[in-house]
Amino acid sequence: MISVSRVGVVNAGFVLFALALLGRAAFVQVGQADQWRVRATGQQKVETEIPAARGSILDAAGNVLVESRALVRLDIAPPEVKEPRALAAALTRVGVQPSFVMRANDRKRKWVELPGRFLSSDVEDLLSMRGVHARPVIERVPPATDGLRRLLGTVDRDGRAVGGIESALDASLRGTPGRTVMVRAGGSGPLLSPDERYEPPTPGRTAVLTLHQGLQDIAERALSDAIRTLNAKGGDIVVLDPHSGEVRALASRRVRADASGATALTEPYEPGSTIKPFLAAALIDRGRVSLDEVINTHNGKWNVNGRTITDVHAAASMSFADVIRFSSNIGIIQFAERLTPGEAYETLRDAGFGMVTGAPYPSESSGLLRPVHLWSGFSQASLAMGYEVSVTPLQLALAYGAIANGGELLEPMLVKELRREDGGVLQTAERRVVRRIMTEATARTMRGLLSDVVSSGTGTGASLTTYQIAGKSGTARRVRSDGHGYEAGSYTASFVGLFPAEQPQLVILVKLDDPEGAYYGGKIAAPVMKAVLEAAIAARDAALDQRKLAAPPIRIATAALVAAETTRAEVAEARRVEAAAAAETSAPFVVELGVPVQAPIRVVTARSVPDVRGLPTRSAVRELHRAGFRVDLVQSEAGPQTSPAAGTVLRAGTTVRLAAPR
Repeated sequence: MISVSRVGVVNAGFVLFALALLGRAAFVQVGQADQWRVRATGQQKVETEIPAARGSILDAAGNVLVESRALVRLDIAPPEVKEPRALAAALTRVGVQPSFVMRANDRKRKWVELPGRFLSSDVEDLLSMRGVHARPVIERVPPATDGLRRLLGTVDRDGRAVGGIESALDASLRGTPGRTVMVRAGGSGPLLSPDERYEPPTPGRTAVLTLHQGLQDIAERALSDAIRTLNAKGGDIVVLDPHSGEVRALASRRVRADASGATALTEPYEPGSTIKPFLAAALIDRGRVSLDEVINTHNGKWNVNGRTITDVHAAASMSFADVIRFSSNIGIIQFAERLTPGEAYETLRDAGFGMVTGAPYPSESSGLLRPVHLWSGFSQASLAMGYEVSVTPLQLALAYGAIANGGELLEPMLVKELRREDGGVLQTAERRVVRRIMTEATARTMRGLLSDVVSSGTGTGASLTTYQIAGKSGTARRVRSDGHGYEAGSYTASFVGLFPAEQPQLVILVKLDDPEGAYYGGKIAAPVMKAVLEAAIAARDAALDQRKLAAPPIRIATAALVAAETTRAEVAEARRVEAAAAAETSAPFVVELGVPVQAPIRVVTARSVPDVRGLPTRSAVRELHRAGFRVDLVQSEAGPQTSPAAGTVLRAGTTVRLAAPR
């Protein structure tokens, strides 16, 4: 039997322990080498992300709307600080709060993050001190106005886009962060790692919008003044180029605190009478109406399916042209019945209602246009008056753009270009036609009808003495907040204008929510549109072709001559008016007779006073209105006669005195 001494046991224990240590050391150095290498690198090297500058947002003329600037955040390591007094003085000079100055010199603290962000040039002396560590950050300078902030959106403290164009274009604007690796080198501070590659940040792309800063400012000021003056709950203004679909200005404002974003794209409303021109165009396109066709308008009150329809401008009868001019609900309902429900639905759907426009904006609303199988027995009549359908201001402005450009519904354009940092163009937006919604002839006819609305109808508040405007007013009751029924005494007033009437350069839509006092669109929204337009004309940089406006074309031809069959009498009268107008001006013009002509069409405002002798007073008034004149009735023993006399050439909208029997 082998005897083991105590010393032997102890020695064996030491041997086993030594073997265990050797085995463990081998395992750590060989088996766990990669793991410990990573941990060692993490202790020796510090990887820092370098934020990328977010791309700027410019207006169409290259003016900066939003940009980013490079700043630094400061962190202090108190144990590393060698000159506490100099540090305290420098921190105080850049506005650091006294409490944080004390913390920065408290050696019991290992690390202090200072609040705020600083320009590198302002903290140069601090950056050279021991214990001061800088972190680069990018700050987004917000837009100058509230309206632009609503449209463009914002960026949070971490550089994430919040809403608006910032969010829609985030992938292009945000850029790619860079990377740098520093090595801890004891008391000498961190140094660049020699074996790590510095990766510079890639700045975001620059977005050039179609907005025009001058027009945007005009629109925002006009909207703000209107809301304050009328004590309205909010409103929107949209200005766009009808030939390209470019949105030139988009202002939105709401009084309520929870409103955010560009409500001109996100909050639909019932448009009221501003929808009537599209049903009228459908009737003209299908040949189911003539402009001089007269219909019974029941003296302004008419019962249909148990509901009473009223007109503000009461008359026993009106022509189709006057139904549009005076916005007769009774008249348009009867004319619209000539469209089948399917045709009426197709007309409004093709105009872009009930679907998103495709604007690069998050949460754009499609509005509401119910399919025919969900209509009630009164739906077609409601739609003819602009109810049971909801549209966004942008949708409606684009639809009127089709009237202005000859019948094409365009996709809206908000982003014109994307550019690289060096200014090179990466992507350019192109004009996109969604569909044709009316013929060129019908669009021209509608411009004539809408010109009459402004010259002598419900939109006289928008008229200018120098240029001719076409447009349509709208007044609609507002739906209650719970969605059931309409709010008593609450209305939406709107007006859409085309400027100038014959060859429009701009479509301007104004909508005001629940104004106090007068609420008719022609009374309060039309003057706001006029104010925007007057300011735009006066401004040198308002995106208007001033050369075309410098010598506005003379306008000849009433709406009746534009689309109706031309008779020999009308031709003779048109030639007589042409000769009279030519004697007063040397500007070129063409009389539009609804027949093909070689020269470009120019419609002008010179018109002759019609001969109304022998007509009943009501018929005489109608003929004068149809010719584009305002009427001042005076009592007389003689039969109807005018002053100035029949045949006198006057500008459209001139007041003609009509002597009527007592």
